[in-house]
Amino acid sequence: MDASDPANLELNPDEMRAMGHATLNRVIAHLASLPDQRICGDLQAEALCRSMRKPAPTFGTDLQSVLDSLFDEWIPRSFTPSGPGYMAYIPGGGLFPAALADFIADSTNRFTGIWQAAPALVQLEANVLDWFRDWMCFPPSTSGLLTTGGSMATFNAILCARERHLGPDIRAGVVYASTEAHHCVGKMAKLAGIMPDRFRLVPVDASFKLNVQRLTELIRSDREAGLRPFLVVSSAGTVNTGAVDPLNAIADICVHERLWHHTDGAYGAFFHVCEEFRPILHGLERADSLTLDPHKGLFLPYGTGALLVRDGAALRAVHAGTASYLPPQPVAEEFYDPSQHGPDLSRGFPGLRVWLCVTLFGAARLRAAIAEKRVLALETAERLQQVPGLSLMAPPELSLFAFHVTWPGSNVTERNDATRELIDRVRDRGQVMMTGCTVDGQFLARICILSFRTRRPQVDLCVTQIAEETASILAAHNPR
Repeated sequence: MDASDPANLELNPDEMRAMGHATLNRVIAHLASLPDQRICGDLQAEALCRSMRKPAPTFGTDLQSVLDSLFDEWIPRSFTPSGPGYMAYIPGGGLFPAALADFIADSTNRFTGIWQAAPALVQLEANVLDWFRDWMCFPPSTSGLLTTGGSMATFNAILCARERHLGPDIRAGVVYASTEAHHCVGKMAKLAGIMPDRFRLVPVDASFKLNVQRLTELIRSDREAGLRPFLVVSSAGTVNTGAVDPLNAIADICVHERLWHHTDGAYGAFFHVCEEFRPILHGLERADSLTLDPHKGLFLPYGTGALLVRDGAALRAVHAGTASYLPPQPVAEEFYDPSQHGPDLSRGFPGLRVWLCVTLFGAARLRAAIAEKRVLALETAERLQQVPGLSLMAPPELSLFAFHVTWPGSNVTERNDATRELIDRVRDRGQVMMTGCTVDGQFLARICILSFRTRRPQVDLCVTQIAEETASILAAHNPR
């Protein structure tokens, strides 16, 4: 950097090359060491975070010291969701070509908010949305939007439903979702103007699926009270137990009641890419809108979400707009314009990370990886079912399942404490991470196998460590 000209922020080719090599070397070393990294880093970081509160530096810092701090101090103080033993929450592996795509997108810095500014690049993003449409068996009328994640996809779906069914009279509108729905549904409904007193949580059945009879009763009750039911949100794989709601039955109800049906497929919808799993998700293709999270089921880095809307005109009606300082809209409506389908005008190039990964790996290879995760989950659940002291809530429909520790004579409090202890014990061994949830007052451990790096050796290790720690817990509760 030219210190003699403080206003010059340009780097010469040699400087850029040196910085790129230094960064890439650290990244590759980090990825190569993932199997040996602790799956959940040292999170006792209060003192560290306080020490990091500093004003902006007056003068620049050399890159090497920054990389040292990032890779040696700060990144290790976190979960390791890219690690092969990460089976907590919903894993996001982060395919490496996506990082290359982000580097290309950020360094070329093209504006893709409107079609005219980068028509070929926007077309690549339109291709990605078309791929998603075809994989989900949605019709040609479908339009979509790439988002930062499932929450923003859900928000835009609620806007579409609200505009289509309520217009300006939104106060009387009612939204329905199961008690097992992702918490973002209620949050996004509120942001879209649907207040909590118009948000109905529908009970679930014994399999943790939305109870369609109770749904119809609630809809009828609200209509009789003079309210306007307009949206039902179903789940294609819940976060707690992985349950898939009766999507086809819910679609029937929505058609009969003239409601918008949105399916939250953030976790599970990409299993629909594999034809052999489509019967599990029967009815998904009938939804009016669908949330997708490529940073889950398609192994992309975090910050990669998507929305599909069956009637693309509804998505465009919500977001269409222009100004005198903008170029005119494309003459041919066949060309996708991101600003007319989403809330952002200024945006980068989020579609490149998806396009490049699918292009380099190919759909067949991605399908094989997705299918493997369900096979591993079924095998893991079956093996854990044979471990004394463990009880599965239900076999996995996709690749997520929940279970708990139990023994004869134990009460709910004892079982909850033992299950928490099991999660902590396994995590503290540093190679496998699970998380838990509470359903009907019962604390459950849960495993989600979805990282592309989680293969059979990690599953074997997971089963072994859970079995060993369960035996230790039971021995403490049943001393001989």
